[in-house]
Amino acid sequence: MAARPPTQQTKILILGTLSGGYRAADSVGQIHTDYPSNTYILPIVSAAMFSETFYLDTFEHGIDAVIVMYSGTDSPYKGSAEQTAQIINRTYPLMKERGIDTRRLRLVAICTVCTTAFLKEIQLMEGVLAEIGPVSDELARTPPELQPA
Repeated sequence: MAARPPTQQTKILILGTLSGGYRAADSVGQIHTDYPSNTYILPIVSAAMFSETFYLDTFEHGIDAVIVMYSGTDSPYKGSAEQTAQIINRTYPLMKERGIDTRRLRLVAICTVCTTAFLKEIQLMEGVLAEIGPVSDELARTPPELQPA
């Protein structure tokens, strides 16, 4: 499928755990490497603290993609990696019900010095968004009974 020209600037939210993704973002900044200005990084303690509703609300409020960058099984919080994966896996069917492409939500393990992997994940998501466009297009096609009140 050919990439479609963007109709608007898309937005990518990165939830970066302090023990993983956020430190990788900091490392990217320290080596003076750029990433797209449409990328917003939120430092978090653990992604397990966000419910399925959080992700759905994020899309409904105009964030086009969410990348959860966590430290995986290296997390200092017992069980958080497994709980995060379960939450994300429960979110995908809810996204499908609302007509939201599941490629908009990605869970990746990023270590504190994984600058190349950090930048690659953003680049991959940029490619997905170039193909599928902004989330507002999908939400406009959502049946009225599934739209937020």
